[in-house]
Amino acid sequence: MQLEFTAEEQAFREEIRGWVAANLPADLSHKVHNALRLSKADLQQWARILGSRGWHGWAWPERFGGPGWNAVQRHLFEEECALAGAPRVVPFGPVMVAPVIMAFGTPQQQQRFLPGIASGEVWWSQGYSEPGSGSDLASLKCRAERQGAHYIVNGQKTWTTLGQHGDWIFCLVRTSTEGKPQTGISFLLIDMKSPGITVRPIITLDGEHEVNEVWFDNVQVPADQLIGEENKGWTYAKYLLAHERTNIADVNRSKRELERLKRIATAEGLMDDLRFRDQIALLEVDIVALEMMVLRVLSAEKSGKQSLDVAGLLKIRGSEIQQRLTELMMLAGGPSTQVHRLDALEAGWQGEFVGAAYCAPLMGTYLNMRKTTIYGGSNEVQRNIVAQTVLG
Repeated sequence: MQLEFTAEEQAFREEIRGWVAANLPADLSHKVHNALRLSKADLQQWARILGSRGWHGWAWPERFGGPGWNAVQRHLFEEECALAGAPRVVPFGPVMVAPVIMAFGTPQQQQRFLPGIASGEVWWSQGYSEPGSGSDLASLKCRAERQGAHYIVNGQKTWTTLGQHGDWIFCLVRTSTEGKPQTGISFLLIDMKSPGITVRPIITLDGEHEVNEVWFDNVQVPADQLIGEENKGWTYAKYLLAHERTNIADVNRSKRELERLKRIATAEGLMDDLRFRDQIALLEVDIVALEMMVLRVLSAEKSGKQSLDVAGLLKIRGSEIQQRLTELMMLAGGPSTQVHRLDALEAGWQGEFVGAAYCAPLMGTYLNMRKTTIYGGSNEVQRNIVAQTVLG
């Protein structure tokens, strides 16, 4: 594997770096570098900026309106955006449902749904998990019954991230109870403004409204919003989950947060503590190892070889690294991190309450990161999958 980027790839990196520097609003970068609260307007502002350049679907092929970049170019784009402090693109539209529509949708569905995702105008949510059906997704019960030209959907989804902002939601629904549980699942695209949909907030430990319950009460969904074949949704779900788990790893964001950890440790005088420096060094080694694994996958894909089936492994290591970053930030910040006030997250006066301004978001970020080893398939389940598919 060649670890050095080619001259052409370095030139591509410089092009991306220059464009991001010229187009990323300074207030958004400040919020990201300091882990301050991002509103829907903030997230959609960056999505639209990318959309205007044709880069909101940065991993898309040209025939669907994307830039047609190869695997290495996509990685460099993601890295430059992360290091510059760009908001993370909400993945449900461009990273998750769009590839499913491209691979399994009809030409009419592609023409209808992809442009709004590419422009950053249409906000998508994910309807997978249910009470009792998270890691065991095949046990889902949300029901869709075909009645003429429509499906009638009844049931519940939970932990729907940012569902309160959703224009559309892609859902796994049960259309048959015959045979194995996986064989009776279908993949539906549902307008969130449809009568019968209720979104109820779940307030998390950090005090934020990030996730929701979504209820469906006799919701009519046109049958032409079914992706692929009825009862074949499990196949499409697995295709999507591979994209989700790779996205969760997000080594580029971890590299940015490592630099933030070092800034906090320096400000608190902990870079002179050999034991704390050792912990930072161990974490940095793990981040480099994760990046090498990502580059191995990219190298295989770029050369046309079968890419390594390591989505689950990337998810395990990436999510654990994200948790360790927040744990070390909490240790570095000390007692000041224990004061958690949502009001203190407003830029400009948060330090008034907790001392150093960088301490205000640390508790909220720590609490929020507890979920990373659970969503997208818990790490315990992912280890079993890795043992079966990678180790044999």
